[in-house]
Amino acid sequence: MKKITIAGAGNVGATTAQRLAEKQLSEEIVLIDIIEGLPQGKALDIWQSGPVELFDTKITGTNYYKDTADSGIVIITSGLPRKPGMTRDDLMNANADIVKSVTEKIVEHSPQCIIIMVSNPLDVMSYVALKISGFEKHRIIGMAGILDTSRFRLFLSQELKISIRDIDAMVLGGHGDSMVPLIGYSTIGGVTISKFLNEKKIKEIVERTKNGGIEIVNYLKTGSAYYAPSSAAVEMVDAIIKNKKRILPCSAWLEGEYGINNTFCGVPVKLGSKGIEQIIELELSHDELNALKISANEVSKNIKKLKL
Repeated sequence: MKKITIAGAGNVGATTAQRLAEKQLSEEIVLIDIIEGLPQGKALDIWQSGPVELFDTKITGTNYYKDTADSGIVIITSGLPRKPGMTRDDLMNANADIVKSVTEKIVEHSPQCIIIMVSNPLDVMSYVALKISGFEKHRIIGMAGILDTSRFRLFLSQELKISIRDIDAMVLGGHGDSMVPLIGYSTIGGVTISKFLNEKKIKEIVERTKNGGIEIVNYLKTGSAYYAPSSAAVEMVDAIIKNKKRILPCSAWLEGEYGINNTFCGVPVKLGSKGIEQIIELELSHDELNALKISANEVSKNIKKLKL
């Protein structure tokens, strides 16, 4: 791919640019932000690591959307980060205005792009991008389930002292307190985790996963996670650019799948060159399906609060 744009040159955006460059997933990466000098400085710093990390990707920093023209993928990280005591939903109104403005400018200069949403509250911001862009639903994808699943896998690995390579899991639902880790689809070497951990311990790990973001916010005090979110976004880019047809948990616009209508929710999707090429409907238990619907309903309630 010739060009990927990252909107927002904060910690998430800059780290995403670095990972994309080191994996050489694009000929050019454009880092854009409203703060003068910030994207230029970070872009140049990342680019100067090229001779050491051995990548030839061009890194451009800019304050002007004309420099993002004809991007194949745009990753939106713009917005305010969480602070201690804040939920992702507390950010909704402020970040909706930011994402609306960014999306309008993206559409003007890259009308054929795929948008990956990282800004929080992620599912609601994905809706903002869908509504404002007018894009087909398969071109608006929220990054959530990959990050939540990564946290879940790590916590399982820590508890069991087993390599993360042998742990498979899936976390669905909204990117928030109502997320739904699928215990029946979480395995170690192909064996369900319930064979390794009792119900009480699994619940503790699930709860820590749900609070994985705020745990980091409470440590940092003045910011939120960015290393793991950037990795999750780059995994999505890799699947799209290389047309890998990966099955990954992402936030997608649902129209009847899982009995859920007209909202964004984290579900397994097939990611390829067109974006979301298929929504995978797993066979869920009654409790899991009910939890997924509750999670989706929470997103719907917040979408209805928006004033676009």
